[in-house]
Amino acid sequence: MSAPPDVRFVIFHAPGPGWQHGKPIREQPGVQDHVAHYRQLHASGKLAQGGPFLDDGAGGMMVPVAGQDEQEIRAYAAADPAVQSGLLTFTVRPWMIGMQGA
Repeated sequence: MSAPPDVRFVIFHAPGPGWQHGKPIREQPGVQDHVAHYRQLHASGKLAQGGPFLDDGAGGMMVPVAGQDEQEIRAYAAADPAVQSGLLTFTVRPWMIGMQGA
């Protein structure tokens, strides 16, 4: 019997109505609160990876560890101070890890 697939509910962030276009991500008002929010998820062992995209579209993504359910991830993303302030928006998409390094 094969193992069940590794499915993660990945959070994608995009600039919201409060985003100041032309200003670097680290200078956006409230981005440090956003980073602190996700550092808590990482410190609790529930976030595998996260960070900003480096192209002109801005935003970023967060990849939780295996075993996190979609409702928990959505609730955490919605509680992000940067989402609540309108700096960022988020979407959550299911992602199946099909290949992985050692």
